[in-house]
Amino acid sequence: MSDLERYYRVLELEPGATLEEVNQAYKDLVFVWHPDRIPKDNLRLQQKAQDKLKAINEAREKLRSLKTKPQTTLNSPPPQQPKPSQTTQEPPKQSSDLSGKDYSRSNLSNKDLSGRNLSYANLSGANLSDTFMHKVNLRGANLSEANLFRANLLLADLREANLRAANLIGADLSGADLRGADLTGARIRSGERLLVKLVGTNLAGAIMPDGSIYQ
Repeated sequence: MSDLERYYRVLELEPGATLEEVNQAYKDLVFVWHPDRIPKDNLRLQQKAQDKLKAINEAREKLRSLKTKPQTTLNSPPPQQPKPSQTTQEPPKQSSDLSGKDYSRSNLSNKDLSGRNLSYANLSGANLSDTFMHKVNLRGANLSEANLFRANLLLADLREANLRAANLIGADLSGADLRGADLTGARIRSGERLLVKLVGTNLAGAIMPDGSIYQ
């Protein structure tokens, strides 16, 4: 089996899968195998999860670099440079420091923002549904009225973040730091059923959806 075939197999994909399929498979498998989801006292499963995560990350990076590599020939014209625009609808792929940027009302659904620094960024009203934001820094960010439906916010830094009236249904906030965050009016329930994952979440001093302060 070639390395390329092995990478596809690790991500449980057929050879030739699209970049979008690669990214989606990566997010699905990280969601399943992240060590934070495994009981800490189960050392065997913890080690297995870490090995799986390492293989998944390697496969995704190798396939992404292959699929995003420019395909040129001697007779092909040089690629056209995009015209500059006044607004940016999605974060630049190579930049990790996006602190203070304005992405209000932007469509960032299904993007991979893991590890980015979006502290104090304006994401009000942004569509962040199904977005992968593992260990993202959103400290002090404005996420009011943002759609975070099924967003993956494992270990995210959301201290003092504005989440007023945000849609958090289906979001995974396991291990996230929400100290001092404002969740007034945020959607987290359907009737009496809590639909947000809050395993190990730090909510000290956070303003809860009903206006009470979490003790």
